[in-house]
Amino acid sequence: MSGYEHRILEVRSGKVACLPGRDETIEHCRFCVYSRSFRVRGEYVPSPALAFCVKQRSCDEVNLREVEAVTCADHRNEGYRSMMNIIG
Repeated sequence: MSGYEHRILEVRSGKVACLPGRDETIEHCRFCVYSRSFRVRGEYVPSPALAFCVKQRSCDEVNLREVEAVTCADHRNEGYRSMMNIIG
């Protein structure tokens, strides 16, 4: 990481405030290139979006109904960006 702290986006009704005025579902977060971890029952678990990341690979499934917050590495305020565009 380049000296920036990741944002913690609290989940409200299955969505997070990705950008001001733009909510995204946590289903989108699980496929977003900026998603780093999900807080489930107070514990942070790696995001399923890291399944193809060589540096922090994670293939564990996350129960999205229990997600309380998402750790987001979007430091340029680009918003949701699908990892499918990268691996496709």
